[in-house]
Amino acid sequence: MQDIKNPVMSVGSEVYTADGKLIGQYYKENRSPVDLKHISPNLVHALVSTEDARFYSHNGVDFYSFFTSILSTAKGDRRGGSTITQQLAKNLFETRKRKSQGIIRHVPLIRTVVYKCKEWLTAFKIEHVYTKDQILTMYFNTVPFGNNSYGIKTASLKYFNKQPDQVTPAEAALLIGMLKATSSYNPIRNPERATDRRNVVLGQMEKYGYLKKDEYDANVKSPIKLDLSYVEEDSHGDSYLRRAVEKWLDKWCKDNGYDLYEDGLKIYTTIDSHLQQYAEEAVAEKMKMLQKRFYNLWGNKNPWRDSKGVEIKDFILKNEQKLPIYKLLDKKFGGDTVKISEYFKTKKRMTVFTWNGERDTTFSTIDSIKYYAKILNTGMMTIEPSTGKIKVWIGGIDHRFFNYDHVNQSRRQAGSTFKPFAYLTALDNGYTPCDKFTDQPVTIKYKDNGKDEVWQPNNADFHFSYQEMSLRWAMGKSVNSITAQLTEKVGWDKIVQYAHKVGIESPLKSVPSVSLGSNDVSVYEMVRAYSTFLNKGEKIDPLLVTKITDQDGNVLDEFKLKSEKVISEETAWLMLYMFRGGMEEPGGTSQALWEYPGLWKKDNQIGGKTGTSSDYVDGWYMGITKDLVTGIWVGCDDRSVHFTSSETGEGSHTALPIFGRFMEKVYADPKSGYTYGNFPKPWVKITKSYQCPSPHIAADTTATDSTSNPIDTTNVIPTPAPATENPESTPPNQK
Repeated sequence: MQDIKNPVMSVGSEVYTADGKLIGQYYKENRSPVDLKHISPNLVHALVSTEDARFYSHNGVDFYSFFTSILSTAKGDRRGGSTITQQLAKNLFETRKRKSQGIIRHVPLIRTVVYKCKEWLTAFKIEHVYTKDQILTMYFNTVPFGNNSYGIKTASLKYFNKQPDQVTPAEAALLIGMLKATSSYNPIRNPERATDRRNVVLGQMEKYGYLKKDEYDANVKSPIKLDLSYVEEDSHGDSYLRRAVEKWLDKWCKDNGYDLYEDGLKIYTTIDSHLQQYAEEAVAEKMKMLQKRFYNLWGNKNPWRDSKGVEIKDFILKNEQKLPIYKLLDKKFGGDTVKISEYFKTKKRMTVFTWNGERDTTFSTIDSIKYYAKILNTGMMTIEPSTGKIKVWIGGIDHRFFNYDHVNQSRRQAGSTFKPFAYLTALDNGYTPCDKFTDQPVTIKYKDNGKDEVWQPNNADFHFSYQEMSLRWAMGKSVNSITAQLTEKVGWDKIVQYAHKVGIESPLKSVPSVSLGSNDVSVYEMVRAYSTFLNKGEKIDPLLVTKITDQDGNVLDEFKLKSEKVISEETAWLMLYMFRGGMEEPGGTSQALWEYPGLWKKDNQIGGKTGTSSDYVDGWYMGITKDLVTGIWVGCDDRSVHFTSSETGEGSHTALPIFGRFMEKVYADPKSGYTYGNFPKPWVKITKSYQCPSPHIAADTTATDSTSNPIDTTNVIPTPAPATENPESTPPNQK
């Protein structure tokens, strides 16, 4: 009786954006419960007239129907005699599985009698505890409809993209007709049989007075009109987000004893559906263009190359050996490489990703490896530092074909986006934005695992100007030689310490090149670290989920922002001022953003940092506005496949355009809540000198940014540096 009073259904959990849009589900059985008042009478009438015409007059077991069904079966007309309540007992309590163990199950005839007795007893108990309406509600929420659809709400959405209170008599008859055999009468696979079965159900509805003759005639003649768009929306490319939420909640579920796939949780994320849409649109638009550039660059040549540009001959073989099937084939063919090679050369039908939608084609495994190796991918995340809420999460270009999440799973060389941590270390240890260094060759001797090493970094353009530059100018223009000198002054161990302090969690090898981004980091931790500067020096634990409720809306837990003061407010503000140098200093590497006029209304201010790793393997852009921090990475999944020049592969030409287009869309939407404006004024008195305008340079077309190769060259639109700057004034109009 306790089981019957408190039945347990496996109910999938649902994930929502901050503005209430359903974006995903977790389920073993795809089920979404619904009250009877939200179920169309057409469905109730179809069910009762077809499955249990005497439903309202029996007490769980209809002996009259049972014995007549036996007689009919004996005459060759096989039909069931189970009532709706008995079917509920079977579906809800698995009377033929979980509670039916023992040796009797091996005796065919006796086994059936035992099963039936258990169903009868359970049905009587159900009728004792619940009303007829409650029994119908439980039945509609437990019955399977095929295609991993459990419950009437899931089925009506999946087959007709309608709520269950909106279905017509014909649609209700189709759904109820499927209950006899969900596979045989599936309208997707067997439309003719489904139509015949639907018409039988409509006939029963007329027979028992639920349909008039003219209504019956009209519904029987109507063709089946399926609307499968709900299924497509449910498999939208935000699956990266669903997986991220699952990972984020893994510990919470274990600590609190919940199962994400069975307990019907409602999970409310911090994601803004509008910003997420704008980001996806910007990624699609720009990545499509970048992919075309990549194809044009390489043509028919294979792009997998070593650091000297020589083609890697065993690239395909190594990728074959990484496939899970390789070990099986190796065992099957006894290590015969010829037979294994033949298997991988065999053409097969397959569906592949393209920027114009998925395409059916005939590829061998080798064709597939070659094809996908050339596809560019991306990772993008946007956070609101003041609240710690993650607003955008794009793990890649299409989760159906690329499961690897490039926001928090992938770690890639940060390139020059790591340089700000060297300048942060300097500013927090006595230096000012106005301190000057000379752009000249640098030689740094150090020990690596006890071995003497010498590091002599080049500038991106392999040129030293011997010009004296302020730290702000040097960071804005991304000058390697000055960053290296600064690294030697403050110490690479200390730079690693500060990077970890503000939010980088990946292990960092402490060598002089650390400040030029020689280590691998994720988009997630870079965005987190940069947000510390906009958040007054407070390091945050980014929030992806704000609230979890049960099915009835009862709050199970709420998540609040956790933060820790790691740098002073003065240092944090000075870093924001330094980031603006990418736009305001001569040759600043962010100046390609001038090409996006939608960013520069009302004297808007944007700061940021481009980055590109050696050989143009990884392109980065970290963008900062007064409200948001966005991180973007672009590259191929295999590091040996990449662009070949600064004009094609630097961060300002790959990742930066995505940021520019994204923010244009955000600013263009007055409902987004994010407006143009200046960076915050100093939160405290600024004691360090920072009013040191750089000399005006009429033109500078060599603005580059790299760890070792020419990277991030931008066509600079000459802009005057501010003549003066003080905490209370806004910078001059630079349009």
